[in-house]
Amino acid sequence: MIRGDRIFGAVMIVIALGYILSAFGIQTSFMSDPVGPRLFPYMIATVMIVSSLVMILRPDPEAEWPTGPMLAQLGIALVVLIAYAYAISPLGFIIPTAIASGILSWQIGGKPLRAAITGVGLGIGLWVMFRLVLGLSLRGLPVGWGM
Repeated sequence: MIRGDRIFGAVMIVIALGYILSAFGIQTSFMSDPVGPRLFPYMIATVMIVSSLVMILRPDPEAEWPTGPMLAQLGIALVVLIAYAYAISPLGFIIPTAIASGILSWQIGGKPLRAAITGVGLGIGLWVMFRLVLGLSLRGLPVGWGM
């Protein structure tokens, strides 16, 4: 699977470069933090490029690609993450994060109750961290619900 790793690495580099280009379009005010909101996309894109270069330069000769049930689980995870991206704006941060992380926790082998508790804990805990510790103006709940 040397060829597959190299193709995947090249595709990821193209995606990372697109991510950098889209980060250039982020508008910042003159009074904002000197680091600005562009730093995080740049950091993610840099990690993606470095990881992709490793895949291109040192591909795994015996990589196993997922099949059957594992492929279905990956598809479900992809659908959950896409739905999360669309749900976070109208529903706020806590509810979509709790649902998505609960489903993903259950998918990796957790029992349903523990996965639900993990999802709720991550939704609330991450919101508290982003809001109170990092000072981000992240809406926790849907408009009209309070936070």
